[in-house]
Amino acid sequence: MDPATEASLKVAFSIANSQLAGAWELLANDTADHVIVDMDSMYGPMSWLRLHAAGKTVIGLTSAPRTQADYRLAQPFDAASVQRLLVELAPEVVNGASEHAEPVPSGLSPAPQPQDQLPKEQQVPADEETSARDGLDAARVVTNELNDPSEPASAASAAIMPAATNPALHTPPVDPAPAPVEPRTLTEWLASGRITGQVGFEREGLKLLLDLDRREYFGPATLKPLGAHVTTDTDSADFTVINDWEKEVAGLGAAQPLSRLLWFGGLMSGGGKLLPGFDPQARFLMLKWPQTEREFPRHFRIATVMMKGAAALDEIADASGVSVGDVTDFVNANLATGFAEVERPPEPEPEPRKPTGLFGRFRGR
Repeated sequence: MDPATEASLKVAFSIANSQLAGAWELLANDTADHVIVDMDSMYGPMSWLRLHAAGKTVIGLTSAPRTQADYRLAQPFDAASVQRLLVELAPEVVNGASEHAEPVPSGLSPAPQPQDQLPKEQQVPADEETSARDGLDAARVVTNELNDPSEPASAASAAIMPAATNPALHTPPVDPAPAPVEPRTLTEWLASGRITGQVGFEREGLKLLLDLDRREYFGPATLKPLGAHVTTDTDSADFTVINDWEKEVAGLGAAQPLSRLLWFGGLMSGGGKLLPGFDPQARFLMLKWPQTEREFPRHFRIATVMMKGAAALDEIADASGVSVGDVTDFVNANLATGFAEVERPPEPEPEPRKPTGLFGRFRGR
């Protein structure tokens, strides 16, 4: 999620958690039981897929009335809605918090603010001031950490998990969440949301013009020349802001979708192994026909097999006549762009209802 949403969510969480005797704890994604993902962002569904495959309970932050995630946190949110979510997730963890928790006034958490400013505190009635003060103090700790310019400014998601409850503690000290991992490759930079607007990427004779808002780019017509750049180390110095975009792209032809770069990055990142968070023994299926590239003619055979139904990697390789490594790379690329997914176990069918009444007994014979 974007840095401003993350900051406001952490403030709301701190206020809500203080009303639940500190029953929950903010942790990094890989150690948390529950992970909040902004499902309205471009990479939200991709994050949900990866975390779901890793066995995490995913909370979808969304303005939509429903979500494919395990739980839903409505957008816009506040401390009151976050508190209701925490109680819903595990009422037994908070030791009766669902019955005895002090309600948090709606709208107590601030709206997203620029990262160089502290969120403005909202005035609350005098009778609620005492109950909210501890939570606001804890929230300031997190906010100050977020506004430290020496720290990275964004993270992919906010993660939470239950902690052991100590009835003697009403407001435990709030530790800042671990700093997000800095993007390393061009693909990771594009997927992180850390760069926005119209920028240029230039290194070792390669030049790409990236419009991150329109999700498109200008560059080589083929993908293989980009191979060394989507998998090797890249830093922010390789990106430059372009002020006169129209002048730069004039004469370069039609723009290409940014998803093509992300697809290629997924293809090259695994090196014949599935991306982290996916089970090599799982079965994979293609949701829709992908845009196959002429540079990779064997992908047409792989896609044809996968469109027939879910199959394991070795089954796809046998049916297509392509190596397991190449199949795995192709699956990675399409998982990263949402064209493929892991097969889900079928839901058990409900037991048929027993006939009741006179006519029901006749029909049941």
